[in-house]
Amino acid sequence: MKRFFLLLTILCFFSGCKSVNNNPINQVLKSDSRAIKKVADQSELYELQIIYTSIKRKNNGKVVLKDYKYNVDASNYYYPASTVKLPIAVLALEKLNAIKGIDVNTVFNVNNDSTKLSFSDNLRKIFAVSSNEASNDFYEFMGRDYINSKLREKGFKKVQINHRLSTPNSGAAETKEITFHKKDGEKIIIPSVSDSKILTLKMNKIYKGKGYYENGKLINSPMDFSKKNYLPLETLHGIMKRIVFPDNFSRKERFELSAENRELLLFNMQNLPRNAGFDPKEYYDSYCKFFMFGDKKDTIPNNIKIYNKVGDAYGTLVDCAYIVDEINKVEFIISATLLVNEDQIFNDDHYDYDEIGLPFLAELGRAFYELNLKKP
Repeated sequence: MKRFFLLLTILCFFSGCKSVNNNPINQVLKSDSRAIKKVADQSELYELQIIYTSIKRKNNGKVVLKDYKYNVDASNYYYPASTVKLPIAVLALEKLNAIKGIDVNTVFNVNNDSTKLSFSDNLRKIFAVSSNEASNDFYEFMGRDYINSKLREKGFKKVQINHRLSTPNSGAAETKEITFHKKDGEKIIIPSVSDSKILTLKMNKIYKGKGYYENGKLINSPMDFSKKNYLPLETLHGIMKRIVFPDNFSRKERFELSAENRELLLFNMQNLPRNAGFDPKEYYDSYCKFFMFGDKKDTIPNNIKIYNKVGDAYGTLVDCAYIVDEINKVEFIISATLLVNEDQIFNDDHYDYDEIGLPFLAELGRAFYELNLKKP
């Protein structure tokens, strides 16, 4: 046995331990950038997780995806924030696709409210400015049991969407009635459903910090996230790959979207607030683009397209993005999350996004862009 391990050590030495050293994430985290170094040197403190996918296109049209991971562990909880809007949006489109006589432009209202909405408009708001209200409309259209069962059918076993976002009684079991109004005057009603109870999450790091504010009062104990949404990085990353490269997955693993709806989804995922009708002073280009540009408010160059969904809440930052530069032949997928809450107090609206989190994600995105730029 000793001879076996000695031989393994010698082989590793002469081969350079390629499986470890050739991981591009390790290469990037050794950057001289202060923003990267600060987080990389204390990756456990910042609960850092990263997934990077290299993309190679063959002459026969086949696309080869290769994943690399850093500190990725689905049993270590992080709060997914607004990234849950990505699976909610794509599943809502899938469900809509199965209803005859209506499409993304058919107007609807929620619980007979006077406000008329449409799927196309809600998609615009979700991805351009991360609208909670638009995503909650889609949640009401499906309910949590539907969302979770559909994700599991597609092979995502590690996921649990429990609640709506930033609304009273967000975990209510009863969904709201949705009414679609066809042009001929006919109505299609999606009735309210009653979902099952929220299951308590049991995993590592489900209690965070040393205190939190509730109703204006400081509670001196860790904050409990066991009834919150659960969308681990590998699941989020897998959803992105299925959206961008559906042909790389079996039919049962794909999202069942029409070509037009998939194109609409992808368009909105890369669209910038200024092109989506929002005030560019308030909603600057990088408002929902953390990788590469999150530390700036500059205009994003036209040759770079970022198809993504970000999240930021409770000191946690998340971004999952397919980044493309057609002019320079660059494309890759990257997902990352980190917690930047140095005072360890939650719900105090004092987090280290601008000082630590966004500079790190921006530099990380730029580093991977440069890495791909140098590829032959």
